[in-house]
Amino acid sequence: MDPIVFDALVSLEYSPVSLSGGSVPIPIPDLDLFPGLAQSQLASVEEWARNLLDAASGPWQYALVFALAATPLLEILVVIPLGIALGLDPVVVAVTAFAGNVLPIYGIVLAADRVAAWLESRRSGEPSKRRKRAVRIWNRYGLPGLALLSPVTTGVHLAAVLALSLGARGRDTLAWMTGSIALWTALITLVSVVGRSAIEGVF
Repeated sequence: MDPIVFDALVSLEYSPVSLSGGSVPIPIPDLDLFPGLAQSQLASVEEWARNLLDAASGPWQYALVFALAATPLLEILVVIPLGIALGLDPVVVAVTAFAGNVLPIYGIVLAADRVAAWLESRRSGEPSKRRKRAVRIWNRYGLPGLALLSPVTTGVHLAAVLALSLGARGRDTLAWMTGSIALWTALITLVSVVGRSAIEGVF
């Protein structure tokens, strides 16, 4: 495996989500958008999201899945395992989370310059390791590589901004990011369902 790709995959940090006496590890997303946020604070945000979903009922839970998947701090990498761990329908969770995660990409493409300026205003000091890694992936693999690895490097929203700032066309960015989100949605859903079934079988 290419060292850059391997580095991106093994660099993920995880936090556990309790489920029927066991726990399912879920990835902790990048903190590029929130430079002052510590990992412990991020874990609190994830716990808040879990409690929010758990407290809701019926269609409101799926509405929250949509909203949380559209949030750069969470996205599908966190929201799908949370929803499935709480017993929501995996197919509905997957479709809703996909829609919530992909919709902001279209807004980013339409307002690329303004979004890029806002992100830069949120940064301080040196770029994070994950942002630097994303640039290396872009330099080596271009838009396809960045899009396919964005959930484990920068998150899809920041990756879209980065791709546009590096010269990618809006149409190509939409196509690759949409395909990447669809692929990761299917993969994360499958892994979450299998993990939940395995834990329920043990406990």
